[in-house]
Amino acid sequence: MSDGQVQDQGFRSGFLTFVGRPNVGKSTLMNALVGEKVAITSPKPQTTRRAIRGIVNRPGGQLVVVDTPGMHRPRTLLGERLNDVVATTLSDVDVVGFCVPAAEPIGPGDRFLHARLDDAPRAKRIAIVTKIDAVPRDRVGEQLLAVSALGEWDSIIPVSAQDGIQLDVLVAEALQLVPEGPALYPIEAVTDESLEQRIAELIREAALEGAREELPHSLAVTVEDVEEQEGMTRIFANVWVERDSQRIIMIGSKGSRLKQVGTAARAQIEPLVGTKVFLALHVKVAKEWQRDPKQLGRLGF
Repeated sequence: MSDGQVQDQGFRSGFLTFVGRPNVGKSTLMNALVGEKVAITSPKPQTTRRAIRGIVNRPGGQLVVVDTPGMHRPRTLLGERLNDVVATTLSDVDVVGFCVPAAEPIGPGDRFLHARLDDAPRAKRIAIVTKIDAVPRDRVGEQLLAVSALGEWDSIIPVSAQDGIQLDVLVAEALQLVPEGPALYPIEAVTDESLEQRIAELIREAALEGAREELPHSLAVTVEDVEEQEGMTRIFANVWVERDSQRIIMIGSKGSRLKQVGTAARAQIEPLVGTKVFLALHVKVAKEWQRDPKQLGRLGF
């Protein structure tokens, strides 16, 4: 709350989380609602690795949107911890937005996730049919019927984050379902992520672009230092992989791939920090870190 700001009686604030299978558009939807990229996006599954909060402010209320990893059948200790993040988030939020893409039939994964909504007994439930820009209108109607047959919902809303369709409707519905109360974050805030966390994620997003086979799951990024000097932000970061062979792929011939990653990451980081950026990237190996509790701890999981 900024000084001198008075909130009308009836102001509402609370937590909304999106759940769904990997790659149903949860991060893209959160970014669209916030109006700024606070969660990275990629076609690769398990791009989101922790609960990331984006803050949506409207005259009558504030929604804190919690983006979570996609629920999946875990094959590593990291996978188990990602599922734990979802379970913990579900137990704490006011509203759950259950996301199903318009183009894909409801399957066992969706039914499994729907059953997990019982982990959030106090939360209101909104069913969200995503990516409606990608299919004909009659297909959207069929998906809305299929979703309604899954169970009881407080609201069912078709949206397109890409084209901005029905996003205000989603925010308005969610605000009606959260309790009355003051803003939970300052109204100028868009996220509670630290600058270092946002930079690390933007580097990882750039590294994910074009990564093949098992490499996306093996990538992690840590920021060692951020220095501001004479109108330039100097950033030193490590890109972690699990094997020497992956390190060679990540660096590329004569450093070509790592240079591409640095160029793409800088283009995203410069608007965030508001200066030119010098970015020093080093690729390091942490053997089998997805399965090693100590390595997971060092890398922030």
